[in-house]
Amino acid sequence: MFDTPFDRNAAEAAEERRDQQASELLDDGSAEETTVSEKGTALQRPRRLWLALAALFALVGAWWLLGSEPAATAAPAPPVVTVAPPLQKEITEWDEFVGRFQASNSVEVRPQVSGAITRIHFTDGQFVRKGAPLFTIDSRTYRAALAEAQAEVARAESALALSRDNLARAQRLITEDAIAGTEIDRLQAEVRNNAAILAAARARVSARALDVGFTTVRAPISGRISDRRIDAGNLVSGGGGSAATLLTTINAVDPVYFEFSGSEALFLKARREGLDKGTPVEISLQDESDYRWHGTLDFTDNGLDSDSGTIRARAVVRNGEGFLAPGLFGRMRLATGGTRQALLVPDTAVTTDQTRKLLLVVGKDGTVATRAVELGPLVGNLRVIEKGLKPTDRVIIKGTQMAMPGQKVSAQRGRIAASAPGSDKTPEAPASTPAASASLAS
Repeated sequence: MFDTPFDRNAAEAAEERRDQQASELLDDGSAEETTVSEKGTALQRPRRLWLALAALFALVGAWWLLGSEPAATAAPAPPVVTVAPPLQKEITEWDEFVGRFQASNSVEVRPQVSGAITRIHFTDGQFVRKGAPLFTIDSRTYRAALAEAQAEVARAESALALSRDNLARAQRLITEDAIAGTEIDRLQAEVRNNAAILAAARARVSARALDVGFTTVRAPISGRISDRRIDAGNLVSGGGGSAATLLTTINAVDPVYFEFSGSEALFLKARREGLDKGTPVEISLQDESDYRWHGTLDFTDNGLDSDSGTIRARAVVRNGEGFLAPGLFGRMRLATGGTRQALLVPDTAVTTDQTRKLLLVVGKDGTVATRAVELGPLVGNLRVIEKGLKPTDRVIIKGTQMAMPGQKVSAQRGRIAASAPGSDKTPEAPASTPAASASLAS
């Protein structure tokens, strides 16, 4: 490749120079790398120091949080409730019944004689007095029959007078033996016969006069009349029975009856307590909150219904204004057992624990306790407590939902007020089930 020694030496010298330059370049790169590495190490040292300090602070904070005791929290205030001793009042106990008003007297007006209606004397639904004219029936045929009967009376009177004169003359002839005894007997029989004919004629006059009177149909009782069932100009059938034409009806309005049914238990209770005819009762209507109608027990049936086990009874009620109408429903209460002292609390204070009725009371130390009680009837919004409560107990009447047995409470003093007048009506009960109730004794 190299032809001369000179060329070979020149080549070797060039190659040595290249090797020296490469070595210098390598030495410069190593130095730069060494410098960069030293600079990176110098930058990382403060960062590691801060990380170590942060870890130290974290350990100290954790020790402080876990090692120190927690701060005590404030205890909650006890709930506030209102307490009051039970109300002590005299009450009257009642047994309640549901019934219906009935007319004390109801009459179907039918004509006694047949004929055409010529006039109507009343307005439908008005109040009529006994004896007031209601209908007029054509009376011409009946007046003619009356005149004929009166003529028969006159003829019978004339015949009787003649027979009596004949008998008197014959009796004067007996002393002179101028007449036979049989003739006297005949004349006496004739007088008796004519007297009977006269009596029959007079009876016919009375009958015909009644027929004339019956042509004016009058109110048999005082009361409220229904509407007319037939108009003027129509023919009606008389006779007075069920076959006669129904003209209208009249119901007596004062007094009225209140009919009701009672169970066998209530019937026995009333019997044992001596409740009989004349016992006072009080009645309220469907839209009334108080018992404003007063009456007395009037009738009790002589036996119980074998199917229903109830007995029918009735009270009579004054109805001077005619407000009460037959068919109205009402609730009646019958006083039983007289009056007695009782403890009363608001019905809202009573709580239920399964099958038990409870009241919450507060002791002297403010601790809540329970009282299992036996409930009585309602008196307005108050409930009679039969057993389980003392007059000195402090009953929670407000805030029962916040009180728990065994819990401390802050008790405020309250007062149980008696029901307002007219508010002692018990809640509605099914019509077939009598209810028990009570009211404050007056």
